[in-house]
Amino acid sequence: MKRQQREKNMVKQKALRVLKQKRMYEQQRDNLAQQSFNMEQANYTIQSLKDTKTTVDAMKLGVKEMKKAYKQVKIDQIEDLQDQLEDMMEDANEIQEALSRSYGTPELDEDDLEAELDALGDELLADEDSSYLDEAASAPAIPEGVPTDTKNKDGVLVDEFGLPQIPAS
Repeated sequence: MKRQQREKNMVKQKALRVLKQKRMYEQQRDNLAQQSFNMEQANYTIQSLKDTKTTVDAMKLGVKEMKKAYKQVKIDQIEDLQDQLEDMMEDANEIQEALSRSYGTPELDEDDLEAELDALGDELLADEDSSYLDEAASAPAIPEGVPTDTKNKDGVLVDEFGLPQIPAS
């Protein structure tokens, strides 16, 4: 019986050592996992800071270019141009009105015109011939592809609308 007790104690001691070793390995694993996580966090922070610096540098360059462009823009000149354009549009409207005057056209009765319009509307609804739509259906397709780069009189690249292109950086 004493021998069994001693064997039992030896097995118990060995089991305690194995459990102690297991806990030590688990603690070591947890420490390594935490260290790895901390390194990943630091790496992510470093990358975020690099991205932020790139963004800030791009913003600085944009502000610099905008300041340079604004130095060439004179608000008084723009307002003068707008005023001139407005005057020219008014003149053009007056010319169109003068050209569109009618000479000796008879007075038309509004009620007669509305009745005729209603009758035409009824005829159009009853008309089953849609051949007049064929031409619209065979209209040319919208152009595809990228427009070629062109330059304005100052040698600046412009887009398809004639506006300066923003340099890709």
